[in-house]
Amino acid sequence: MEKLMIKGGRPLYGHVPISGAKNSALALIPATILAESVTVIENLPGIRDVQVFEEILRRLGAEVIRDGDTLRIDGRQLRNLPMDDSSVKKLRASYYLMGAMLGRFGEAVVGMPGGCNLGPRPIDQHIKGFEALGAQVVYKDGSIHLTASHLKGARIYLDVISVGATINIMLAASRAEGVTVIENAAKEPEIIDVATLLSSMGARIKGAGTDVIRIRGKRSLQGCRHSIIPDRIEAGTYMIAAAATVGDVTVENVIPLHLEPLSAKLREMGITVKESDESLRVIGKENYQAVDIKTLPYPGFPTDLQQPFTSLLIQAEGTSLVTDNIYVSRFKHVDELYRMGADIRVEGRTARIRGGSSLHGATVRATDLRGGAALVVAGLAATGVTEIIGVDHIDRGYENLEKKLCSLGAEIWRV
Repeated sequence: MEKLMIKGGRPLYGHVPISGAKNSALALIPATILAESVTVIENLPGIRDVQVFEEILRRLGAEVIRDGDTLRIDGRQLRNLPMDDSSVKKLRASYYLMGAMLGRFGEAVVGMPGGCNLGPRPIDQHIKGFEALGAQVVYKDGSIHLTASHLKGARIYLDVISVGATINIMLAASRAEGVTVIENAAKEPEIIDVATLLSSMGARIKGAGTDVIRIRGKRSLQGCRHSIIPDRIEAGTYMIAAAATVGDVTVENVIPLHLEPLSAKLREMGITVKESDESLRVIGKENYQAVDIKTLPYPGFPTDLQQPFTSLLIQAEGTSLVTDNIYVSRFKHVDELYRMGADIRVEGRTARIRGGSSLHGATVRATDLRGGAALVVAGLAATGVTEIIGVDHIDRGYENLEKKLCSLGAEIWRV
């Protein structure tokens, strides 16, 4: 079992390049199934979830060639095989195979998705969208079976804002006849990234980034070349780590607008955030003010940064309230932070953080991806050595984590 070891108490200094967005990549790779020629994806992050998707496409018969951060996918020989094995259960984003396979072949068999255990994350809105497009959906033997003799555009209102459902419906609708309208759609930057790819393939999409998206499908889509947007969650994690260690770090290759909700909260705490065209510089100081955060769909504060931000708030003077309105079980990292000296009480969806505690190194376990990132931030700020078990969760979403942190002056290694 691999472990991360961190000797904390060292301020982070320097520049760190940000990789392509994980949450975009995991939708863009299955989207290539819709094209009947070669698609090239650039700025791809080297993370475990991407590797899992590459293997899934190879098993389906696609030719997949990786060259650095570029992935070449030739789906002309793709076969419609049931995808219900263990690989599908390794990641939540495997549900995008439903929309992609349904759009390409008119049918799909996909096992229930896996990923981090963050509480109930139903796919009822995905199913609602597929049925509106004309598909029949049956749950059988642990898998979702989708069949459609003919996909036809429809008006679909999402009862709850869902990034996954918005993208999945976009995938299927891109090869449906006529116009599909998604109302109450998610607005995340990753939605726009997927819409850009699908538009380059030949679909006509308007409104991506707003709450109403219109897709005019096309019977046949062609491959294209596409570069993934920067990962705002990875960038945010390094910004938080810079503040937690009272450092001075510039995150490069970012879109500052995507990080505005985090930048605003850091400034509210008294942290300096300087913005350039494609970079953000975070300068920490000794004393921070307590702040309250509530996670909301974009452009609100992202739920994926709630856990790392919690580790930073431990150092703020006063009491902070963190409310997660997206996931009900996103406070599992709190028990581990207790071991490091944090004073946090969780009540339902809200964590009450009494700041001013001194963190100390301890043996802790990452139980999910962003919870693991929170422990890394805490370990960097703590005195002594922190040992993090469950590194496989962290590897799902952060490329070259140790290398990037070491370049900033951190003492971190893997055993």
